[in-house]
Amino acid sequence: MTEHRNVLALLIDKHLQRLTAEWVAGQKREGGTSEPRREAETRELARRFLEELRRGAQSSQLDNSEAPEWQPMRDLLEDLSRDRVLQGFSPSETAMFVFSVKEPLFALLREEVRDDADTLATETWRMSRLIDRLGLFTIEAYTKTREQVIARQQQELLELSTPVVELWNGLLALPLIGTLDSERTQIVMQNLLEAIVEKRADLAIIDITGVPTVDTLVAQHLLKTVAAARLMGADCIISGIRPQIAQTIIHLGVDLAGVMTKATLADAFQLALKKKNLAIGRS
Repeated sequence: MTEHRNVLALLIDKHLQRLTAEWVAGQKREGGTSEPRREAETRELARRFLEELRRGAQSSQLDNSEAPEWQPMRDLLEDLSRDRVLQGFSPSETAMFVFSVKEPLFALLREEVRDDADTLATETWRMSRLIDRLGLFTIEAYTKTREQVIARQQQELLELSTPVVELWNGLLALPLIGTLDSERTQIVMQNLLEAIVEKRADLAIIDITGVPTVDTLVAQHLLKTVAAARLMGADCIISGIRPQIAQTIIHLGVDLAGVMTKATLADAFQLALKKKNLAIGRS
């Protein structure tokens, strides 16, 4: 093994099965592959990793893991990170899959070049730097994927927290709970407008009983939602106007003169029925 640039490729070619087995066994000792199914998955992933590592090493780009020749390896590590985020692995557990290959790889390297101290030192250093870069890339891919998952979950929670309920034919209710910011207002508008079209509604109750505070920004968001609903041919009633909220709105100088408001959802429902010429009686 005297060819400087291809020592890693030759090492994997010669000992692929042994290297895979010892790598997986090392991970099993660490407790990461105790289940038979997971051990089989880890073995297949380790084999694919080593094959891509060999291809990258054959390209003579051992010192540049960002070269195009390493793109298949980066794709593999991105897939690995995505799967492990969804499976609940931690960043360190994910990165250790890559870092743990060093032990069996360096052990085989010492066997092959034990009589050549210079080559052993040089190749150990170069391989270590390569594995470190691949491990760091894995952490970055894991972090990026986790941020995407968290953002998607937050979006789903926002959508779930703004349900539009049909109380009667043509009458909708939108109970709001929590802080009303610009992003959530957009979702509120979208959900309400879609429901107006789908249900052919002409009246909607926006209940803010669960909104802890109302400031100028929140009031403006409510006015925008009411205006958007009117453009779709539906009037809105805002309910849940508690005394302290009424005082705040007056103090802020927000003009709700053109908007129907009620103190409670029950009052708003009664007003809505009256506007639709409906009444609830005892049977």
